[in-house]
Amino acid sequence: MAKAINSKKKDSTAKPDGITRISVSGFKSIAEEQSIEVRPLTILAGANSSGKSSIMQPLLLLKQTLEASYDPGALRLDGPNVRFTSADQFLSHAGRGKNTDGFSVSVEASDRGNLTTYFRKQSGKPIEVQRSTFITNNRKDDLRADMTPEEIKSEIDSGFLFLVTQSYFFGSDVPEITVTRDRFFLQWSFSGFQDIDFTLGQIMEPYIREVIHVPGLRGNPERTYNVAAVGASFPGTFENYAASVIAKWQAENDSDNLEGASQDLNELCLTSKVLAIPLNDTQVELQVSRLPQGAKGKGDMVSIADVGFGVSQTLPVVVALREAKPGQLVYVEQPEIHLHPRAQTAMAKVLADAAARGVHVVAETHSALLILSVQTLVAEGKLAPELVKLHWFERRDGVTKVRSADLDEAGSFGDWPEDFADVELEAQSRYLDAVEARSSRGKKRRAG
Repeated sequence: MAKAINSKKKDSTAKPDGITRISVSGFKSIAEEQSIEVRPLTILAGANSSGKSSIMQPLLLLKQTLEASYDPGALRLDGPNVRFTSADQFLSHAGRGKNTDGFSVSVEASDRGNLTTYFRKQSGKPIEVQRSTFITNNRKDDLRADMTPEEIKSEIDSGFLFLVTQSYFFGSDVPEITVTRDRFFLQWSFSGFQDIDFTLGQIMEPYIREVIHVPGLRGNPERTYNVAAVGASFPGTFENYAASVIAKWQAENDSDNLEGASQDLNELCLTSKVLAIPLNDTQVELQVSRLPQGAKGKGDMVSIADVGFGVSQTLPVVVALREAKPGQLVYVEQPEIHLHPRAQTAMAKVLADAAARGVHVVAETHSALLILSVQTLVAEGKLAPELVKLHWFERRDGVTKVRSADLDEAGSFGDWPEDFADVELEAQSRYLDAVEARSSRGKKRRAG
């Protein structure tokens, strides 16, 4: 049912549009609704299987559903971003002893609105959209797949659809209106008038479609890469586009991004220069400098396949953060993968610089060094604390709970869960105890 809600005064401070909150319930270990605020630098941390990926996978399901070249139904389960073969693989068992019959995902984008979609799985049927709710500053639009004619008429009489239909038909008789599905969007459809469908929820489509996903498994370094189209959105996972994006920068003489990416890679002590060499209409070769601070002439350039694995794994992260526009969400799984501890520390600055440019970075990490380095940047005055949000994921009795924290001007955020940085201290203490015990036994043997 359409209902008016209290309007909010718009902030006079200009902020880039973008996804600002994600909420999920009934998905894997997230039995009860958990929500994360998305800021320019959003950190997801926690133990393995604590639910970090589970908060993001529903958004990726929406993304790959929109990007499918065919109508996959309400959700494309087996796609390039997330791979399932059955809804039972992600419907929550947690805390209930058996599967739920559905899950929900909510996506909020700045001041544009909040779309919540409820999915249902019935035995013997594919997963379907049960309900879709879209909230803006001054109204609430609530559609169900099984709305009766009486409920639809009530919606029309509320005034909102009446105005819409009058604008289309200029006072003529209002045609029959039904609720239909377009991918995971529920929408109003007007009988007898093709191409006239209406849903407030589709306002959210660009934000979801333009999510950039840099997965934890980013492929092996290759001698050649396939040419890929480069636009505002990147269907699938981003490692397939990195070489073509660099080639585009070169063709457009985009020195800011080219030099910026090289500077980022040098900051990470990986290489000092990267080039994309078009070989033909279908293939590109990536070349990098042998050394971070080495000579930058052509003789110093080699194939990316001939240098350390860390370069090929980090390059998609750096390129994605440089290519993303303000407000665009870049989800990076384990940005620190295959990086030396010194480079993990430097990765914090790469992420922080992207956040300062207005990109919405969501980084899922297991690196205590990376988080500590983010804190240090705040304490040094190089990163505004209001740009950062930390979310810690814990799983107790099979159920995920999210604890969130803000940083103060000193980079502090209060008590951190015991099973993170304390693990390193415990390992060091155990080693020192073992060394001391061995030394004591040696002294006793010599004394005896």
